[in-house]
Amino acid sequence: MAEYELVREIKNLCPNNQMRDVFFEEIETDDPASYVNSFLKGNAVSLSSERKEDGTVIVHADCDGLIQKFIFTPV
Repeated sequence: MAEYELVREIKNLCPNNQMRDVFFEEIETDDPASYVNSFLKGNAVSLSSERKEDGTVIVHADCDGLIQKFIFTPV
């Protein structure tokens, strides 16, 4: 399994508040998109992902209207 530092950003939906909630953790997974899909619980979940040259994987998620970004950086 690959080890990643995961940064999870949750967009704040409150008016006039531009701050985001940000969480950090270290995880092991072979498939970051599957990890996010199993992590999110909702009726309408959509994901898109991109892989950078340095091995970083960015997964954009919309879970019932809540927009989140998961950044997986190899350790």
